[in-house]
Amino acid sequence: MTAAVDSVARTRTVAAFDVDGTLSRRDTMVPFLVRVCGRAPVARALLTAGPVLLRTAAGIESRDRAKEALFIRTLRGWWLDELRPIAEEHARDVVERGLRPDRLQRLRWHQAQGHEVVLVSAALDVYMSPVGRLLGCTATIATRLEVDRRGRVTGRLFGDNVRGPAKQRLLREWLGAGDEVTLWAYGDSEGDTELLAMADHATLLRGGDRLAAEPAATS
Repeated sequence: MTAAVDSVARTRTVAAFDVDGTLSRRDTMVPFLVRVCGRAPVARALLTAGPVLLRTAAGIESRDRAKEALFIRTLRGWWLDELRPIAEEHARDVVERGLRPDRLQRLRWHQAQGHEVVLVSAALDVYMSPVGRLLGCTATIATRLEVDRRGRVTGRLFGDNVRGPAKQRLLREWLGAGDEVTLWAYGDSEGDTELLAMADHATLLRGGDRLAAEPAATS
């Protein structure tokens, strides 16, 4: 005699946060590059990459290409192991001084409710993963740098630049199939459009918008 066993899907609540401009007061990437290379080299790199950045702003060049042009001029040749302690220091600064208090309170509210919290960011994984760890997040999905066989950064991206459709696709992959998920999402730009579109509770934040510590209605 056999007993039938019903598989029961888990019910999960997940809060996905963009970081730059959403959780943080400003961009986190250029300050990281300055911490690694110094102001003058980064300024020269931005100037040299200017034509690519202008084509990106005009919609002619991809953002991936623009990022790689900048990283090739600033990070190429660094050993990944050399970058990690600098990235950890940058992550601590972001968490201790760079976050918007109201947005951080909302993240803490989700954690207090037992929700899974995921950072989904186009910023670099090398420092964004430590940011997620310091915040006690469940996971971090961020843009990764390509590293050669010896462990040196090439300046190119490994996989997706995590913005736009890539945010949605990578978060879906992380969520997996079979579970019932209630998704909250927070973003501040067009790069978050697809992320917000997949959420049950989507919040688009602009400029000085303030976010209440907890939502008005949570049902």
